[in-house]
Amino acid sequence: MQNIDIARAFDEIGDLLEIQGANSFRVRAYRNGARVIEDQAESIADLAAEGPARLQQISGIGKDLSEKIVALVSTGTIPQLEELRSQVPHGVLDMLRIPGLGPKKVAALFHELHVSTLDELKQAAEQGQVAKLKGFAKKTEQIILEGIAQVASFGQRFSIADAKAAADELIEDLQSLKSVSRASVAGSCRRRKETCGDLDLLTTATDSAAVMDRLAAHPLVDKVLQRGETKQRVRLTNGLEADLRVVPDESYGAALQYFTGSKEHGIVLRRRAQERGLKLNEYGLFRGDDYVAGRTEEEVYETLGLPWIPPELRENRGEVERAEAHELPVLLELSDIQGDLHMHTTASDGTASIREMAEAAKQRGLKYIAITDHSQRVSMANGLDAKRLRAHWKAIEKVRNEISGIEILCGIECDILEDATLDLPDDVLAEADWVLAVLHYGLKQPRQQIMERLLNAVKHPSVCAIGHPSGRIVGKRPGADIDYAELFKAASDYGVFMEINAHPSRLDLDDIQAAAARDQGIPIVINTDAHSTGGLDVLQYGVFQARRAGLTAADVANTSRFEDFKKMLRTNR
Repeated sequence: MQNIDIARAFDEIGDLLEIQGANSFRVRAYRNGARVIEDQAESIADLAAEGPARLQQISGIGKDLSEKIVALVSTGTIPQLEELRSQVPHGVLDMLRIPGLGPKKVAALFHELHVSTLDELKQAAEQGQVAKLKGFAKKTEQIILEGIAQVASFGQRFSIADAKAAADELIEDLQSLKSVSRASVAGSCRRRKETCGDLDLLTTATDSAAVMDRLAAHPLVDKVLQRGETKQRVRLTNGLEADLRVVPDESYGAALQYFTGSKEHGIVLRRRAQERGLKLNEYGLFRGDDYVAGRTEEEVYETLGLPWIPPELRENRGEVERAEAHELPVLLELSDIQGDLHMHTTASDGTASIREMAEAAKQRGLKYIAITDHSQRVSMANGLDAKRLRAHWKAIEKVRNEISGIEILCGIECDILEDATLDLPDDVLAEADWVLAVLHYGLKQPRQQIMERLLNAVKHPSVCAIGHPSGRIVGKRPGADIDYAELFKAASDYGVFMEINAHPSRLDLDDIQAAAARDQGIPIVINTDAHSTGGLDVLQYGVFQARRAGLTAADVANTSRFEDFKKMLRTNR
């Protein structure tokens, strides 16, 4: 049982309790507990095996929560959760997937209209029963009907790549208006989370109606869902929804901080404001009714006695305390990256030649690359056996001698097979400049087998790095069951790098484990896994992931000059 599975169980308890009208402090305790669990680098299931006392050593996990975790890990369920599920039909939880319906509104629909499925809710809305409820209206009824019709699409989360691309295009268009002075994306997209449920757009403008008209007319916008004087919600053609807010210039910084989140980071800041006799909200910082600050984010943080905190760090993982102690890291920048050590060519499943990939990397300012086509196990990708690989390396060496301004390493993305051996003979791997060992198959094997495979790869004298360690596909396929503490200990002992795969569908390592690897002193490499020249452009998403992990340029091996990078490779190669 992975941390995310445990966290979801406590989130569900929080939802069910709120629907039942439970004490808000009790609800918050479960939601906070879920977040603490999800943010842990260590396996909560492993810690639970040591008993509740071990779990209680984690800040935010008390006696009650620890006992429930132990029960969940050992039996697969929590008695309280099962009892709550028996009291609240599952269809009621489905209503939470409708945009704009939180637990309080869902509770009203359930208790007052006695609807317990989406079909029953749809019927009640069509008959006008929803609008009669206190706190609801005819407009709410229509929104619910539209939400039910599109719930599958609306409930979908979008990759950071898709969300950022849409946000950038919309913001650029809004900034072209003469009435707009400032515009930015906020929310999870600005924090560069792996996925986004929707977009938050923020502007200051002298004519809010013109801004909303411009957004409504944008080719990416499919439909205007709501519109007021200063706020508009639209649905994009791909199903992603976006909220636009037009705020006064003096409130822009406070609003940007507020709507960027995270919610937990905002709570800490508001508490800090209260301790100083101030009130912080999306309109600014106030002392009583007197405006104090809010024009810029820097102004807000400075008034609270803090330096500006980069959005990627705003997850309430100790960033406020580090800021107060002047210990915030200088986060990695895309321009810091000097090399890319994972890419494919037409020799396996890529679409460009060795020379084309090298030239494209050079055009992007990279100083060195490794060509890492697939090994033979990945037959669907035309993986290379020993004979073809050696011929491929000769072709790489030829290009390397003919092209200037970029170094090219002869590499291989070598599968770690289900029997814990590597996919190519040792003598072949010993000839490589760079060996990236990966899991592609057998990801559902028990942890013991997965760890045997990974540890054998780490200990292999030719392996330089473990690529996309868990093998997950974001939102589609969970990763392998890995004991990261054991893996990182071995990687540190044997001098093996860990990869953040920058492809938006992977982003593997995730931010939590990337930080844990850094803490073990393991050099991180951020690679594109490009299968085309255009694929080299995903490097930014790996940098985003590294920034969320709090990584600096010094933590990432491929920020080094090529000569220094070579010295970092394992001495036993």
